[in-house]
Amino acid sequence: MTFKTKLLQAALFTALGVLGTGAGAQTIRVANQGDALSMDPHSLNESLQLSVTGNIYEGLVGRNKDLSLAPALATSWKQTAPTVWRFELRKGVQFHDGTPFTADDVVFSFQRVAGEGSDLKSNVNEIAQVRKVDDHTIEITTKSPFPILPDQLTTTYMMSKKWCEANQATRPVDRRKGIENAASFRANGTGPFRLRERQPNVRTTFSRNGTYWGKIDGNVAEVIYTPIGNDATRVAALLSGEVDVMEPVPVQDIDRINASPAAKVLTGPELRTIFLGMDQKRDELQYSSVKGKNPFKDKRVRQAFYQAIDIDGIKKTVMRGLSNPTALMVGPGINGFIPELNKRLPYDPEASKKLLAEAGYPQGFEVTMNCPNDRYVNDARICQTVAANLSRVGVKINLAAETKGTYFPKILRRDTSFYLLGWTPSTYDAHDALNALMACPDEKGAGQFNLGAYCNPKLDPLIKSIQSETDKAKRNAMIKQAFEIHTADIGHIPLHQQALAWGVSKKVDLVQRADNYMPFKWMSVKK
Repeated sequence: MTFKTKLLQAALFTALGVLGTGAGAQTIRVANQGDALSMDPHSLNESLQLSVTGNIYEGLVGRNKDLSLAPALATSWKQTAPTVWRFELRKGVQFHDGTPFTADDVVFSFQRVAGEGSDLKSNVNEIAQVRKVDDHTIEITTKSPFPILPDQLTTTYMMSKKWCEANQATRPVDRRKGIENAASFRANGTGPFRLRERQPNVRTTFSRNGTYWGKIDGNVAEVIYTPIGNDATRVAALLSGEVDVMEPVPVQDIDRINASPAAKVLTGPELRTIFLGMDQKRDELQYSSVKGKNPFKDKRVRQAFYQAIDIDGIKKTVMRGLSNPTALMVGPGINGFIPELNKRLPYDPEASKKLLAEAGYPQGFEVTMNCPNDRYVNDARICQTVAANLSRVGVKINLAAETKGTYFPKILRRDTSFYLLGWTPSTYDAHDALNALMACPDEKGAGQFNLGAYCNPKLDPLIKSIQSETDKAKRNAMIKQAFEIHTADIGHIPLHQQALAWGVSKKVDLVQRADNYMPFKWMSVKK
């Protein structure tokens, strides 16, 4: 036995020791490369976090297996005026502590999402008022017509007003400031699973909610969620049967898992776009060798970075073919995706060198790049490859790759010069990405994840018009115009849409959605 093999076995033993030995026939053990950073459903607008907490909490509107809208805590909704929506709330619903769910909880939850510390302000920044009509009816008034409001609310989860007040959790956990409260570690939702135990970065255990208002299709009574950051350890855990579901599967291990007798890999397209952002606001680039100015304010520099990146090389060597290079910040499957605009600038290192020289950097410069190493498929390797590509045109990248637990708080404070991020529009509509990633940042939530503060004043009025336009042809024309402006500016550097790859035991049935959410209510252990 080699030393490397011994190390791998030791790592597997350590990681799986936390799973326990009491797993029964209706227990499913899930492993992911990272953990949800909090149980507070308003603390981080990240799909893994929202997927995990979405088993405990629910919105007024949900999603079916095919991603179509589904009634959740609201049974129906309708527009009563161009800017007014009425939602009829589901009766007889209880939070996990037995407290009835009412309109008071809805009004409170919307206030909490819009308040200090929330990372989901962009979900509600166009809402002017949420008003209680009676215990089971609310009205939402928007600042302008907003035909896709129901789509916008699927990840705006409802919390108990009484529980939050009793537990001093009326404000969200602020990941930027490292502030925690009771909602970080405990939970009280209305969803199909209850939080039984929470050990951050070690193990989180969920139990089936026996008083759930709806149907739970699966037969699972318990889900044990364990973060296993090491790829080889995670794969070994699946192949040995110590975990039943894991993601992401390293692309180089897909064939090996599919050839095993006990597991398979579910693959499919994902709606997430991976991209690079650049600080375009500071007058002096913070983490750079350039003093007294900011190179990224010059479009020629942004274009030089773009054309220095060998995206086909990343697809071939890093992603093993499981990526879709993109020129846009949204991909196929998103309403408003425009195929004819999806044409990347050519990979051309010589053109990059020329652009840098024209911008006043003939020898290049040095800059720090922030990157997670446990969030997206091969995220650290993508950043390493980008760094190597840029070195060929004279740009030295100081790569700061770190766990998402420290990465997200840092970049969400905009404490970054150059970064990698991924985004799945929660509405599955281009407006979501335009509003969150490309609008000029403001205190109300627009541009909340435009972390480099790209800003073109021509874009903001278009985004607002896209939001309220009901004529599909006119709306798509405006979306096209907005993407043309952003593309011409090189506001960001889109890279690719990654593919989904889940490792699943052959004794487990589940549903894989293109948004990479994993609802436990659709999981079953085969009998």
